[in-house]
Amino acid sequence: MAKEKTIYTCNECGGTCPKWLGKCPACGAWNTLIESVAEPAASAASTRNHRFAALAKTAEVATLGQIEASDFERTPTGHDELDRVLGGGIVEGGVVLIGGDPGIGKSTLLLQALDSLQRAGQSTLYVTGEESGAQVALRARRLGLDGSAVQVLAEIQLEKILATLDAVRPTIAVIDSIQTVYSDQLTSAPGSVAQVRECAAHLTRAAKSSGVSIVLVGHVTKEGALAGPRVLEHMVDTVLYFEGDTHSSFRLVRAIKNRFGAVNEIGVFAMTERGLKGVSNPSAIFLSQHSEPVPGSCVMVTLEGTRPLLVEVQALVDSGGPSPRRLSVGLDRDRLAMLLAVLHRHAGVNCMDQDVFVNAVGGVRISEPASDLAVMLAITSSLRGKALPKGFLAFGEVGLAGEVRPAPRGQDRLKEAAKLGFSVAVVPKANAPKKNDKAFEGLTIHPVERIEEAMELVRGLS
Repeated sequence: MAKEKTIYTCNECGGTCPKWLGKCPACGAWNTLIESVAEPAASAASTRNHRFAALAKTAEVATLGQIEASDFERTPTGHDELDRVLGGGIVEGGVVLIGGDPGIGKSTLLLQALDSLQRAGQSTLYVTGEESGAQVALRARRLGLDGSAVQVLAEIQLEKILATLDAVRPTIAVIDSIQTVYSDQLTSAPGSVAQVRECAAHLTRAAKSSGVSIVLVGHVTKEGALAGPRVLEHMVDTVLYFEGDTHSSFRLVRAIKNRFGAVNEIGVFAMTERGLKGVSNPSAIFLSQHSEPVPGSCVMVTLEGTRPLLVEVQALVDSGGPSPRRLSVGLDRDRLAMLLAVLHRHAGVNCMDQDVFVNAVGGVRISEPASDLAVMLAITSSLRGKALPKGFLAFGEVGLAGEVRPAPRGQDRLKEAAKLGFSVAVVPKANAPKKNDKAFEGLTIHPVERIEEAMELVRGLS
């Protein structure tokens, strides 16, 4: 492949320069020049091999009703939790980007998935740019994958990786990681914006044209976002994030984007000596381990994609100084301040001179407002020093006027709670099921319309 001429293009005005400068000579903006490849004038002969050629052949214009729609065929990875996040499995020609903190288990999970696919008769390829083949083999032995037939390539040059993909034709290939890959067409170092963008574009085009499923491992910045240009996330079909504390044995894999499935779906894994194992009942991770109810604890049902999860919300209210603190872990801090104001105004619970700490147990992050009612009940329980009843749970959004609004898919939440043996539930009136519904046997449901009504009801139950 002939090496093409590189130029530097300004992000602000679009002007070009033959070499990098700190200041754009055209518009005068600083640090806006980005390396790119200069394209020669297109000709009939060169158009076929153009590096920006279309991913598919041009089709005739047709209406949506005329186009035949069919489901994408999926290949299960052998790990139920990973398949759940992917929407059922690997899609032919799909490109998946997975990111997470160093050492959280990205390479471990993908190596296990490749081994399961290979044992199921699929051709697999693991391209490592951060480790040698011997290091990958050593990890495989630690994971109990002795005698694995997964093919390994230690390479970081894009052109050689593309040639190997064309020769081997695997069903699925893992590139670990995209920040280590470089192209000879560019002079910048691996991991730069231009290299990451160019290499990801070439690999995506190769996946779409050949039908090979490609998984790209991405580094993250210290803020937790994927390193490199944001266009990287737009180019791929699926974006997965590894979450969890490296000091904890539990890991969450969350789908942020998925063209072939639901977003915000999560998979729960436990790190063991033999690698990552799926957790079939993740609610057990996030629930209380107390033998008896304690003040400041309330269980809620949150939705993660299509899965209802029972999570324990803990609150601690303590005497504060002249500037009381409000701290939340796993919940929105600004929403906590709003809930305290609603609690004071409509329920008569005053925390103005108290420090308030709220935590979602297990490292889970709750972003939906259905946690409002559970948070307010946990705060009130801690302030009064009285525990909520055993087997108690609550969910519902609370508005500024003190009304308790319904949560989406309330029936599914209650069914999950009844299945796990909970006996008392305080829920929005609109989420209350019909009477004599056998799906909720053993669960006493108390519908409420306002926050003061919920507080009065809980006082009677306690």
